[in-house]
Order: sequence, then structure tokens, then C-alpha cells
Amino acid sequence: ALKTASLRGFQVDVQLSIMSFLSPQDLCRLGSASSYWRAAVRDPLLWRYFLLRDLPLWTSVDWKSLPDMEVFNKAFSEVSDNALYDYMEVYKKCCPQGRRSSKSSRPRYGAVTSFLQSLVTQAEPRFAMFGPGLEELDDSLVQKMMTCPEILLVAGLPQRQIHGIGSGVSFQFNNNQKFNILTLYSTTSAERKRARAEQAVAVNKMFYQENSTEGDQQAVHYGVIAQVKKVCEVVDGFIYVANAEAHKQRDRQEELARISAMIDPALGRPNRPLLVLSCVSRMGVERIPCVYMAHRLQLNLLCQPWMVQDTVAATLDGLLNGIEWLLEEANCKNAQ
Repeated sequence: ALKTASLRGFQVDVQLSIMSFLSPQDLCRLGSASSYWRAAVRDPLLWRYFLLRDLPLWTSVDWKSLPDMEVFNKAFSEVSDNALYDYMEVYKKCCPQGRRSSKSSRPRYGAVTSFLQSLVTQAEPRFAMFGPGLEELDDSLVQKMMTCPEILLVAGLPQRQIHGIGSGVSFQFNNNQKFNILTLYSTTSAERKRARAEQAVAVNKMFYQENSTEGDQQAVHYGVIAQVKKVCEVVDGFIYVANAEAHKQRDRQEELARISAMIDPALGRPNRPLLVLSCVSRMGVERIPCVYMAHRLQLNLLCQPWMVQDTVAATLDGLLNGIEWLLEEANCKNAQ
């Protein structure tokens, strides 16, 4: 009996080893072959391996698909059989291919509804864009957006003022939908240039600090200045440009506090979407994977829809995917 058990264990190890060379998509297809393979391909150890292997390669994650921190923090042996994760389902829910598949399986009338909404919508959606990735990277994301009509067409330059802040630039997405981005910098152009030359951090003039006590500790909260507050009251969503270059050290807790100040529901309609562009200057720069960025910014604490999208400033890679999600979410919220 002992010899038989050892042989079976060896067979299982060999089977798992062979299956680890297959892609997750191939395993899902294999599972449809028979009830035996359906059970075999769901092995949690195998799918945990796939999950931890592929997470750093995914280019986007959103509020519906962010894997739990337990995936990273617990060794497989620490999870009891009664509380074992269904790593296969976690993988399918989190991976971008699974999200696209779920999106494409929605009823066709949804597309018709969006088209009808576009016919009756008069004002183009407006988004406030801010964050350190606008100012710290070697390549300017905004400048590239303004000079690449083959990727994003500029449909209108600032002509009016919104409470002392420029009305922003209107762009035209590939489905001809227009939208407006109001770019909010932390300080003046001269001060940003001086800070970059001195490799220093410029004082952010968009926010003022509000200290409060939570338990026995002092908590840092931020408010926004009056001009920025007026912008937050009229926009349909937010774009936060994060510096995702791995060699840059940042206080992510402070970043979350500033994001929270901007998207404060007291400043406008609730549940307005937040797009986080996890940005590096150019291809080849080591980046923080988007899943890790979402956890470091603690986006799971936010109440509204959000998405983190890997972006490259020099080529605008990933930008259109993020904009498409943001427009869909903003149109959905406006229609409610």
C-alpha cells in the first residue's frame, strides 16, 4: 500500500510538472476534455504558481479584478484546506485576457445603448489630470499627447477659463468621441524646472495639510485649494499619473491622501471613476508592476471605480486602453 501511494504521489508530481509547461489557456481547454482533466487542471498549487509568475507581466488591473494581498503574503503551506483559495478562479478574474473576455460577453444591446447615449450627450466629458508622473519623468506625457495625432487627435485648445484655471485641451478618441483634460500641476513651470535641475521635490501648491488624530496617532489629511476645488466640482472623472519607475522612492501613503482629497465625494458627484496611469519615461525602464502599484496606493480602500494602466510617456503605450475604460465608466455614471 505504501508503495502504491508513493507511486501515485510520483505520478501526480509528474503530471503537475508537465501541466506547468502548458499555458493557462491550454489548461482551461484541457479541462473541458473530461471530468478527470477538469479536476486535474484545477490544482491550486499549479494555479498559484501561474498567478505569481504572471502578475508582474499584466499591464492593467481594476477595482473588480485586484487579487487579495493574501496571494502575496501567505505561503501555500500556511493556508488550511478549509480556507484554500480557488487560485484558478482568481487567475481568470484578474488576468487582462479574462477581463476582456468577460467584457465581450456582455449583451449586444449594451453597445446600442452607449451609441444612443452618445447621440443625446451634449457636453464632452471632462477629466482632471494630476500626479507626480506629470512632472518627474524625463519624457513629458502631456507634450507627447499634444504632438501625436496618429494616436490621440487634439480637437480643441484652451479658449475659456474655469475659475482661474485653463479649460484644458479637448481630444478626440478613435471612436470620434471628444473629451477634455484639465492638467493640474503642483507648481509653476519655472519651479518644476528648477526642482528637476536640483533633483529636489517641488512644494505641491495644489494641497494644504490638515492634521487629525486617529487613535493615538497623528493622521495626515489634505485639502485642495479653492481653484482646484472648483475644478473637482465640475469634472466627470480623474486621471492620476503615478511615477512607476522602480528606482524612484515615493511615499505612497501621502499619494493616497492627495488622491483622496481630489476625489472627495463632497466636491462633486459620487462614484466618479479614477484612472491611474502607472507611467515610466520610456520602454526599457524598470517599472513597478501595475498590480503592485494598486496595492501600494491602497486603491482597494476607495469607494469608486478605478483602474491602473501601465503607460509609457515616450510612446503613449497603454494610454488609449486607459482612456477607453475611463470614457466607458464616465458615460455609464452620467447616464444613471
